[in-house]
Amino acid sequence: MLAYLIRRLFAAAVMLVVIILVVFGIFFLVPKWAGVDIATSFVGKQADPAAVEAVRVKLGLNDPIYSQVWEFFKGIFAGRTYAAGGDVTHCAAPCFGYSFRTEQAIWPVLTDRFPVTLGLALGAAVLWLVVGVAAGVLSALKRGSIWDRGAMVIALSGVSLPIYFTGMIALSVFAFGLKWFKAEYVPLSQSFGGWFGGMILPWITLAFLYAAMYARITRATMLEILGEDYIRTARAKGLREQTVIGKHAMRSTMTPILTMLGMDLGALIGGAVLTESTFNLPGLGREVLTAIKTQDLPIILGVVLITSLAVLIANLVVDILYAVIDPRVRLA
Repeated sequence: MLAYLIRRLFAAAVMLVVIILVVFGIFFLVPKWAGVDIATSFVGKQADPAAVEAVRVKLGLNDPIYSQVWEFFKGIFAGRTYAAGGDVTHCAAPCFGYSFRTEQAIWPVLTDRFPVTLGLALGAAVLWLVVGVAAGVLSALKRGSIWDRGAMVIALSGVSLPIYFTGMIALSVFAFGLKWFKAEYVPLSQSFGGWFGGMILPWITLAFLYAAMYARITRATMLEILGEDYIRTARAKGLREQTVIGKHAMRSTMTPILTMLGMDLGALIGGAVLTESTFNLPGLGREVLTAIKTQDLPIILGVVLITSLAVLIANLVVDILYAVIDPRVRLA
């Protein structure tokens, strides 16, 4: 088990370096090769040539590529200093970039928005995992029943309807109409009750989409596993049906579910753009949407790095859970 964990941690570290290099290439090298002036993109098209040249010098865009890569990589772990003549700007570690539009480092902006997105993603994940898996298992066990057909119709609706549509319907009916839920975000530091009340509707709306997908995947996987030889053997040995389903069938069913959970949760931690925009949540998703409108590239770059890191960590946790759930992974 220890050797397996060491291998996965080493692979994750290598992947992190590759991700940083790829992100650097996408944001700094590809535009340059396409003939786009990166400095102009940072300060805006209306800036005077002197300001553009100052940003070019500050970012080190005139330096060799290997030097730019090293400064970018070093800044994440040790901080970075942007200097152009007497104009010096220090970006403390971890330096994910510096916005010359807002005159501030990117990392404090990301850490300010991150708790909102993290709370949204984790709360919704608990809901969709419990509801989706339970609905899928029951549908598989009651195949062809009214419950099975009804659950799959609801699941199909959840997958088909876009989240901004279900979000607006939820706001109109349950927040503004029936007034069962709040339609405003309250920071957790101010009031736990206010924060929880304001997050319930976004959690339910986001979980409705993902629970539908998890229900369909769980049902299909469970039906396939229930036909396996080892399940028939377990039943032939006289084991209780609860033991056959809970101990044998569910452990195999959870493998693809964990894979999906790692990818989905990691992506959502990087920013649930539509959900945060619909419910006016000040998270990473809404921040990157604003950055796209204003062409604030450092913010977009920082969110991309955070998203990649979140997906990497989530998949690392999933790999560890694989070894816990399925002993064959440890033996391999």
